[in-house]
Amino acid sequence: MRILITNDDGYQSKGINVLVKIMKRYGEVMVVAPKQHQSGMSMAVSIGYKPLAVKDLGMINGVRWHYVDGTPASAAKYAVDMLYADALPDLVLSGINHGSNASTAMWYSGTIGAAREAAMAGVPAIGVSIDNMSRDADFTVVEELLPAILDKLLPNLPKDRTPLYNINFPDLATDCIKGVKVCTQGVEKWINEFVTPDQLGREEEVQLEDGEKLYFMAGDVVPSPLNDEATDNWANLNGYIAITPQDLDNTCRAEYDRIKDLF
Repeated sequence: MRILITNDDGYQSKGINVLVKIMKRYGEVMVVAPKQHQSGMSMAVSIGYKPLAVKDLGMINGVRWHYVDGTPASAAKYAVDMLYADALPDLVLSGINHGSNASTAMWYSGTIGAAREAAMAGVPAIGVSIDNMSRDADFTVVEELLPAILDKLLPNLPKDRTPLYNINFPDLATDCIKGVKVCTQGVEKWINEFVTPDQLGREEEVQLEDGEKLYFMAGDVVPSPLNDEATDNWANLNGYIAITPQDLDNTCRAEYDRIKDLF
C-alpha cells in the first residue's frame, strides 16, 4: 500500500511524526506537508500569483519527506499531482492534528482540508486529530488505538465512492477510552473570539498603521444543545473516539427537495 501523509501543523510537528511511525507498518509512506504551521486554512490553496517553494528532504528512517511552503490543501494537491503522477496513492492520512477537529471545527481545519483535497482527487482520505493543542501533546492513545481502527476500516472501504473520514480522539489515557463511535457531525459556536494582547497577558511588538487595533482570535467553544449522543463532540466529551464519515457533496437534500419546484 502506498500511503501519503500530510497535516496542517507543519512537517516538524510531533503529531505528523507519530502518524508516520504508526503508518509504516501498513506500507510505503511518503510525507508531503506544509513548511510552516497552517492551522485554520481549511481548503485554501495558493492560486496563480503566489509561487510555492517545495523541498525534497530526502529519506529519513525509510520515509521520503517533502515540505511545501503553502497551505495544507496545496501540499496535498502538489503531492497527488506531481509526486504521484504515475499512479495515485492508495490512502492519504492527514494529522495527527494538535487540537480537535470535531463538530464545526471541521470547516476551518487545514487537516481536514488536506484530506478533502486528496479525496477530491479520488484517494481515500482520513483526518486524525486529538483534543490537545499543546506542541508537546501526548499521542499515546492514538498510537495504541488507531491501528485497531484502521484494521477494521481499511478492508471495508467503499468501492463506489471515495471515502473521507474525520477521526477525533479525546485527550485521555488509553484505559479511560470507553470505545469507538461512528458519529454525525455536531454543531458548536465560538464566543468571545476577538481578544486583545493585554487580555491574553501578551506583549506584541507589531507596527500598526494609525487607527489600527490588534486582536487575537481565541475565545471559547460552546456546543449546541441540539447535539445528541450521535454527534462527534458528544462522543469526545463522553470518552469515545469519534469517526465521522464525510461527503464531498455538500448539497442539503431536504432543502433541495423543498425549493426545487419554486423555479
